[in-house]
Amino acid sequence: MAGEYREYNYVAADTIDVSELEPLDPETKQIMKSEFSTGIKLTLFYYVFILSIPILNWYAGEFMFSRMWGGMTYSWFFTSIVAMAMAFVIALIHTTLYEKRLKKNDAEQTSAPADGRRIG
Repeated sequence: MAGEYREYNYVAADTIDVSELEPLDPETKQIMKSEFSTGIKLTLFYYVFILSIPILNWYAGEFMFSRMWGGMTYSWFFTSIVAMAMAFVIALIHTTLYEKRLKKNDAEQTSAPADGRRIG
């Protein structure tokens, strides 16, 4: 199926030897490094929160197992509601930072074209 398309040079799926790949250009390398850094920081923040719940259950059991509205304990509230809200906030932060980097990258590319020509 995919081999029938002639609009581009189709490469069959196979094992890729990483040593044969060309090195990344500095711009792409910097973008990937910053994306990885952002992802690691946000992941660690979430893991610290998630792992703090059992610690709080152990050391602050009276508070964590006391009842809120509807009979829900604080432990379940943090585990379910707050954790889900944090996941959405973390996704929002990551997306916002990505879009900010993308706009910065686009502005740099449009302000200084490599061949000296301007479009528009």
